Formats: sequence, C-alpha cells, structure tokens
Amino acid sequence: MDLQKIKDSRWKFSPIPNIEESNFNKTLERFFEMGINGLTRENIQNSLDGHLSNSEKTVTVKIKPGTINNHNIPGIKDVKERIRNLEGHNHYTKETINHMKKRLHDEEVRYISFEDINTKGLTGARNGQSGSKKDTWSIYAYNKGVHFEEEDSEREVARGGSHGIGKIASNAASDLHVMYFANCDANGDQHLGGTVQLVEHEYENQAYRSTGYFTDIEFLASNRSKFYPYENNFNEVFKKDTRGLKIVIPYLREKYDDEKGIIKSICDSFFVAILENKLEVHVNDKVITRDTISKYIKNQEYYN
Repeated sequence: MDLQKIKDSRWKFSPIPNIEESNFNKTLERFFEMGINGLTRENIQNSLDGHLSNSEKTVTVKIKPGTINNHNIPGIKDVKERIRNLEGHNHYTKETINHMKKRLHDEEVRYISFEDINTKGLTGARNGQSGSKKDTWSIYAYNKGVHFEEEDSEREVARGGSHGIGKIASNAASDLHVMYFANCDANGDQHLGGTVQLVEHEYENQAYRSTGYFTDIEFLASNRSKFYPYENNFNEVFKKDTRGLKIVIPYLREKYDDEKGIIKSICDSFFVAILENKLEVHVNDKVITRDTISKYIKNQEYYN
C-alpha cells in the first residue's frame, strides 16, 4: 500500500480485507425520505445545542443556497474517482450509483450552507482523532452514531442529541452524499472537515469501507494511523471565521433547493424557540425572529 499516495489524497477511506456490505447506509434513505424538513431540523437543532452556556445572546443560523464551480470544492476529484469505481449489486444501489455518476461532469453545482453564530463550535480540533469526550471535533468528524455529552446533566437532558447519527442528514441532501463542516473554536482556530457516504468498494486492488473522511493523516508505529484536520485555507464558501460551525453541502439535491420549504420547516419545528428569542434564522434575505415569524405563518404563500 502506497502510504504517500494515501496521505496526498484529500479524502481518506479505511482499508478492509474484503467487501461484506454492498448497500448504502440505511440512514441515508431515511433522511432522504424526510427531505428538507429532516435537513433543516437536524442542523438547526445542532446549533441550538451548541449555544454558549454563559451567553444570553440569541443563537443565529444563516441558511444560504448558492452555486459553486466544482473546481472550488475541496478534494472533490478524489470523491469523483471513488464514485467512478463503485459497483452496484442490487437495483437500489445500481440506480443510486448511476445517478451519482451522471453528476460527475457538472461544472457548476448547487450547494446549501448552514452557519451558526453565538455557538461554541467544535473543540479539540488540534488533537485530531482522540478518545476524549471533551474533543467534540473528533466525535463529530470521525465517529458514527455518537454524540458529545454535556457535563451539566440538565443541559444534556435538554439537548437534541447533537453530533449523533442525525449528522448524516447533510450527506443525504447531496447527490454525491458529500458534506463539509467548517469550524472556528474559542481560540480562533479554523479547520475544515467532511464526510462522504458511499458503499464498500474496491479501489486499485484494495477493498475499502463506505465512509470517507476529508482529513489529513499521520502514520504511527505498528501500522496504525491517526486523522488530523486540515487548516481552513479553502474557497470562501467554506470559510468560517467567527466562533461556531458552518455546514456546506455541495451537489445539492433538487428537492432540497426550496426556500419556502425551509422557512415552513423552521416555523413548524422551532416556533417556541423563536418566540422565546433563543433562535433567529436567516434564509437568504428573509429573517425569522419572534417579531417577524407571524408574517410568515399568516402568509398564504407559505401556509393555506
């Protein structure tokens, strides 16, 4: 195995002896069926869970769809190369892989970003792939189905389970099952990570797990390795220079590119939080606060 070639690749997949699972992660299909509601709810709930405990400032989430040239998406060539090598072994996986391959030639692609303000962001990025419960970067970036537990038991009970399995909602919103997260922590350190959800596959005569990570790697003794994040020196779309987290989902599925649906989901899912001034949400040039939410609820353009 060429270790230098692995390190040079922006995306890392873990090698396995052979392919045993030929399906996509079942959670992708569940969140795809939930559509824009699942995506909006999961990402805004994560932002609310990340509220600064010693601050009375309202959590602000800025949701912004846009268009980006595929050359400005970090490491996307590596993802495309893996997708070209995918093989389907049943109707669903064949159909999904064929759909992914059709998008590989797109020059301009749609994306959506969720950026939060007055939140903690992720901690411990410089520690990379650690076993510490305090390093929320490691939990969010590299662990599946695990969430950070608050030391304050009351805050933990009140949380929505951030950084758990719901983060795959962002992968489900992408035609290539790819998402990125930009983080700025309390020290002003800025890093960019990401995940892609494929199927177990063979690439250059080696079998690999289905999940890929946008991350750097350090090779240790005894054939072990450790992931470390990239410092964020990437395109402006992926920048996050104020404390908090920014999710970016390129190759946005068409049914998620729905401003009205996003606004309805916000009003339906976070009505109380907005009324209590715990949350305000910006969707393009529209701002939903406790002072403005009624004009959306009473507007027949959104609700009959």
